[in-house]
Amino acid sequence: MSTRHKLPDRDHVPLKQAGAGLHEARHPVSKESRAHPAPSGNLAATAVAGAIAMAVAMGFGRFSYTPILPAMMADAGLSPRDAGLIASANFVGYLAGAILAAYGWAHGRERRIGLAALAATTLLLAAMGVMSSVLAYSVIRFLAGVASAFAMIFISGIVLGEGLRARSEHVPSVHFGGVGLGIALSSICVWAAPLASASFSTSQADWFTGALVALVGTGVVAALLPRGHLAASGGEREGPLTWTRPLTIMTLTYGFFGFGYVITATFLVAMARDASGGHSVEFLAWLLTGASAAVSVYLWRFAVPRFGLAGVYAIGLLVEAAGLVLTVSLPLPFAPLVGGLMLGATFMMITAYGLQIGRRLAPESPRRALALMTAVFGIGQIVGPLVAGWLAERTGDFTLPTLVAAGVLFCCGSVVVLELRKINPALDR
Repeated sequence: MSTRHKLPDRDHVPLKQAGAGLHEARHPVSKESRAHPAPSGNLAATAVAGAIAMAVAMGFGRFSYTPILPAMMADAGLSPRDAGLIASANFVGYLAGAILAAYGWAHGRERRIGLAALAATTLLLAAMGVMSSVLAYSVIRFLAGVASAFAMIFISGIVLGEGLRARSEHVPSVHFGGVGLGIALSSICVWAAPLASASFSTSQADWFTGALVALVGTGVVAALLPRGHLAASGGEREGPLTWTRPLTIMTLTYGFFGFGYVITATFLVAMARDASGGHSVEFLAWLLTGASAAVSVYLWRFAVPRFGLAGVYAIGLLVEAAGLVLTVSLPLPFAPLVGGLMLGATFMMITAYGLQIGRRLAPESPRRALALMTAVFGIGQIVGPLVAGWLAERTGDFTLPTLVAAGVLFCCGSVVVLELRKINPALDR
């Protein structure tokens, strides 16, 4: 088996950085972790705490906007352009939070900041239910993006650090699987909330129910998350980032992936409603997205020995592109269901493997490469909803923006395939 067919186990990036984008599918085992393994009795509780934290911060705090959006558009009279602007505000906040968290000001206070971010997520979910203007929605979603980034980065540092010391490959899968579980649970809440309350509008009931679930989840995380953990800070000074052809290709395709995936991730449920798919189809589409995302990183790793990291990354881009085309070409009710399934099955893996490849292509400055790729990805997912909302408003539906996103992802996957002969040797160094 060639070196490139193995997941990397020799280059270590500070966990505070590694959490910046849902990013690591597997994590290296440091010398320190071999010398000081984590107590196995606490490992399961820590992994569960991480999964619940990701469900709250990402599944609800970041992605529940998607299944609630159709009701918001009906209740508050939002246009597709308004919806895209609000979505982009959240992504701007996430990018800002990731950049702020990269500095050393939080060293030794990761647990408190992570829990505070989960509490803030709860309050901001509730705040969405009492506002009605585009400006207010945008401000709240911006702050929710910052809170999601803080929770992701600081709590990931704690949970993944415990996994490293225990040399466990299962902790990262459980931890990041919480994102998909949160997405699936948010779809159930959106389906059930209007049935349980007649005192609020549909969108208000959705946001308040999400806030209640997030409150309970935050309490569970506070009880299970270990104390006294000091996340790795990585004080070593890195060399300058050397731009090679493989690193340039990966950075550009990763940024365009952010543009392509986020269009469907933002508007999938709205597309199901526009096509008169019915409330049950909207619910099932987002449920399938979450359920497939929950297991995707774990399942895709079995393809790595055959195709390599870069090969699996390229396959994921092509599969997601095909899924987007099917989302607007299949008849109902299959279009949104297949689209949700294929979106969930790919976007988490592409995110994780893309940054893992980027790190290995810049062995002298992995943190710089990680930060830059995260920033480029963030720019892509900020622009995506704005372009999609504008095109949908001009054409009357989301078919054109979805096909544009599919074309972008197909081009990215094709470029990586063509560059595999240059990328794979670079990964072997």
